[in-house]
Amino acid sequence: MAVAQLSAAPRPSAHPLANPGYGKRSAPDQTPRTGRDFVHLPTREASIATYIDRLADESDLSIKTLAKHLPYGQYALSTALNNLSSAGHLRRVRRPVTVDGCPRWVWHTFFSRTAHDDAWWNSFLAGETPVTERPPAQATRSTAYGVLARLGRIDARLTLSAGECAALEGEAAEWFARGAGEPQLVQALTAGLPEPVAHAYGFVRARLRAKLPPPPEPQPPAPRYEVVCTACGEPGGDGVDLRGGLCGVCRGGRPALAAHEVRAHVGRLRAALRSGTRTEETEKGAGT
Repeated sequence: MAVAQLSAAPRPSAHPLANPGYGKRSAPDQTPRTGRDFVHLPTREASIATYIDRLADESDLSIKTLAKHLPYGQYALSTALNNLSSAGHLRRVRRPVTVDGCPRWVWHTFFSRTAHDDAWWNSFLAGETPVTERPPAQATRSTAYGVLARLGRIDARLTLSAGECAALEGEAAEWFARGAGEPQLVQALTAGLPEPVAHAYGFVRARLRAKLPPPPEPQPPAPRYEVVCTACGEPGGDGVDLRGGLCGVCRGGRPALAAHEVRAHVGRLRAALRSGTRTEETEKGAGT
């Protein structure tokens, strides 16, 4: 039933982008897109997820904008986004930036067609490499070994034995670690060969060392994001538990709330739905 509904989802071609620095961001570790990516979700959530999945990065995901392009009201969209967060497809984050000497918050919504658990999202948003469980792969030779083994077919003067390929595998792999590709490595090893090559192993080893590219420039540290509740914008930390991307109140998991806490929380929810900016990462009005 859900698959049939997905085909009716509106096309995202006319969907507007957010202001620069805001908007949708695609999460890593996503499987290729298929027609059954969201069949595990209710029909409404599946349709909305399919639409968001097709949007380009930096698209405006405010509730008001989504309501203009989807056949759902703002309250229905708010609920659906909460459900997508709980299902592991979505996380809302913010991070502080300084523009022209003025501090402000930048909001994003990370989206993944592949559902991930809280541990994966927490690792990714902390700038760490998430651990994704995959079935054990069969043992295969490395790319570096394969290049060395093919040298003899490119030029017979560089024919190496299996043992020689294994002995040079680590030095060839260092080329790839420094950003070189297979064509670059093959060109460096085969260009301008002398006649004859007296000892293929020694010759290849000497070229691997003499022509080794410089190490890459250090990359800036990955940004750290502050995760906020998908529904009300409540930031995590200080006792706020954001399991599934939702705080305890929005999950209905905090039974004893004082009246003033209830009023404050309802106020945040209403403000978020009115503005369409507090709970979405694009914040049209704050992006300039």
